[in-house]
Amino acid sequence: MSALLNGLAASNGISIAPAYLLVGPDLSVNQQYSVNENHEVKRLHDSFALTLNEVQAIHQHAHATLGKRAAAVVDDQLAILKDRSLHAEIIEKINQEHLTAEWAIKKTANDRLKVLEKMNDNDYLSSRATAIKDVTKRILSHLMGVKLPDPTQLDHRAIFVAQNITPTDTAQFDRRFVAGLVTDEGGRTSHFTIMSKTLALPAVVGTQNATEVINDGDLLIVDGIHGKVIVRPSTEEVDHYQRLAAQFTREQHEWGALKDEQTVSTDGRHFKVVANVGTLADVVDARQNGAEGIGLVRSEFLYARDDHFPSENKQTKAYKQFLTEMAGQRVVVRTLDIGGDKKLGSLNLPQENNPFLGFRAIRIGLAKPEILRPQLRALLRSSVYGQLAIMFPMIATIEEFRQARQILDEERQRLIDEGVSVADDIEVGMMLEIPSSAVMADVFAREVDFFSIGSNDLIQYLFAADRGNSQVAYLYQELHPAVLRLVKQVIDAAHAEGKWVSMCGEMAGNPLATPLLMAMGLDEFSMNSSNILHIRSLINQLNTRQLQPLVHKAINAATAAEVEQMIRQEVPQILK
Repeated sequence: MSALLNGLAASNGISIAPAYLLVGPDLSVNQQYSVNENHEVKRLHDSFALTLNEVQAIHQHAHATLGKRAAAVVDDQLAILKDRSLHAEIIEKINQEHLTAEWAIKKTANDRLKVLEKMNDNDYLSSRATAIKDVTKRILSHLMGVKLPDPTQLDHRAIFVAQNITPTDTAQFDRRFVAGLVTDEGGRTSHFTIMSKTLALPAVVGTQNATEVINDGDLLIVDGIHGKVIVRPSTEEVDHYQRLAAQFTREQHEWGALKDEQTVSTDGRHFKVVANVGTLADVVDARQNGAEGIGLVRSEFLYARDDHFPSENKQTKAYKQFLTEMAGQRVVVRTLDIGGDKKLGSLNLPQENNPFLGFRAIRIGLAKPEILRPQLRALLRSSVYGQLAIMFPMIATIEEFRQARQILDEERQRLIDEGVSVADDIEVGMMLEIPSSAVMADVFAREVDFFSIGSNDLIQYLFAADRGNSQVAYLYQELHPAVLRLVKQVIDAAHAEGKWVSMCGEMAGNPLATPLLMAMGLDEFSMNSSNILHIRSLINQLNTRQLQPLVHKAINAATAAEVEQMIRQEVPQILK
């Protein structure tokens, strides 16, 4: 009899193949001490050397077989292994605290993970925490003399099933044999989810117990569209999903034909479907998927890998690359958005009881202009290479926006006085993610050039529910009438002042929300690149005027479930 597992639909597609369990040995470490520090230091050096050789080999394999981007996922691991300060920190623990090499490494990793391991799913800073865990696991395996699972041993087409999948695992994938991914842990924006999209692998993550339910060799159906895994399916289920897979393949071909097309509703209303990106490699993906611009550059990627802030010149070079790559299409760069769940080793932030409501984002930039000013100067210097828009995050009051805008204007004038060319058509806006700002959108709209609705944070703040907390995850409801009313209020306020509105949260890529956002007049949908052609295809089939009554009914509904039912009943294109 078949079993059904539910998880997160992390990468579109359907795959039917046997399971290949990628489950590693127990590497747990208890408090351990040694009286022979020299012996422990030698063991440490040997394990680091073996791990470095191993990761370098994985890097070379990935570059040769999967390409430059796949190889890049282990760059953080290589940097950590070559970090002399890390070596020194571990050796100090061995010598001064008389720890074994295993316990010294584990303790050092835990200290660093206290800062990094709770990274938000929407932020690429979590790659450093992932890298630390991956490196620690590999070093411990050498110290303990145990072997880790080796994806290169797979010699037949199969679906990987694991608790989690590390960067070095993905870098060893063989395209010929990996049919899909299923994990106990993980989220939609974890590194291997991004890689699975790049490699076009169906993926379902966060199932919680896949490794307990699935046996090696079990036939699986991975439904990466709906977030389902069927274990030991019946003949009827296999037949059904084979038909769905064929339909999905046809749709992919249809969507592919829209890559160079505009996004226009059947009644002639033009929209932009653009991409959220965190690295230059993401920009390449965006262009390949037909993005009409970049709606969100997460500038944190420039700050995440170093223990010091990037120089103004380094930042200028990076922003220039983004603008040049997009060849005149608009690129919206969000200024540094850290704090809350997002920490940097280069900035010592205070401990807070409630960091999500504390010292973060623009609040840090305004309090520490020595961080914000160089970034703004770099953006201004790069502006002559394309169509740049600058967005300030976490704006709560009009005074904050005015202060940030004043700093920008001051740096613009300084650059001009220095003889540096600066574009004169840079749009300056704000990320709208705080409910109070949404309520005051009419006031903000008089002074900003645009809004970008950060639906992820807006929804969690609106319902006072941490979206990373599984106990209150049910309150994260994109289609709730309260959310819809607030979004409509923001769009109406902006349009009354002749300003445009984008949305850059997960809601923008949700097909169920698309008809409502269209009818409300959202100008720009910004999302993961892999969703762009699907959303464009949907918009091209819909009529905004005919959807107006649906908006009226949705904002006057009582629950998100009612709204979803309305959409499914009245927009048959959704069912396809």
